[in-house]
Amino acid sequence: MKHLFEKMKPKEDKFFDQLHQMGEIIISVSDQIIDCVKVSNHDDALKFYRAIKDLEHKADQVQNEIFEALNNTFITPFDREDINDLSATMDDIVDLITSCAKRIVLYNPKHIPESAVTLALLVREAAGYLLDAVNELASFKKRPERIKSLCASIEETEKKADDVYEHFLINLFENAGDAIEIIKLKDILHELERAADAAQAVGKRLKTVIVKFA
Repeated sequence: MKHLFEKMKPKEDKFFDQLHQMGEIIISVSDQIIDCVKVSNHDDALKFYRAIKDLEHKADQVQNEIFEALNNTFITPFDREDINDLSATMDDIVDLITSCAKRIVLYNPKHIPESAVTLALLVREAAGYLLDAVNELASFKKRPERIKSLCASIEETEKKADDVYEHFLINLFENAGDAIEIIKLKDILHELERAADAAQAVGKRLKTVIVKFA
C-alpha cells in the first residue's frame, strides 16, 4: 500500500532534473561540434566525432529514463505527452549534431567553410537559451514570461541560422567548383541548420506547455 502511495505522489523534481540533464548534454555536444567544424585534419575530426557519439549515447539513455519514468509515475508536473515530446525533440538536436560530425568524418572534405563555424556557434547559442528555458520549468506557472522570452530568443537564433545557411548555398553554387565537394559541404551544413530548426521546435513545445498550464 505504501509503495502504491509513493507511486502516486508527484515526482516533479525527477522530470525537471532529467530534462536539465538533456539540456546539459546539448550544451556539451554543441561545444564539441564548434571544435569539430574548425579542424583541418581527419584524425582530429574523428576524435571530436567519438566524443560527440558518446554524448549521443548519454542523451539516448536520459531519453529512455524519461520514457520509463513516464510509464511508472501516476502524477506528472504537466502532460506526459508534452514531457515525452519535449525530451524527444531535445534528443533530436543531439542526433542532428552527431549526424553532422559523422558526415565530416565520412566525407573528409577538403575544407570546411566559415559558415559552418557560424552555424555551429548559433546552434550553441540556441542551446544556451534552451537550457535556461528548461531550468525555468520548475517555476513556469509563477513566471511564464521568462520562458516566453527565452523561446523568442531561440526563434531569433534559428532565423539567423536560416540566413547563414541560405547565404552559404548562394555562395556555394555561385562559385561552383568540384561537384562532389559541393554535395559534401551542403550535406554537412544542412545537418547544422536542421539542429537549429530542432531547437526552435523545442521552443514551440515549451510554449505549448505554458499555454496549457500557466
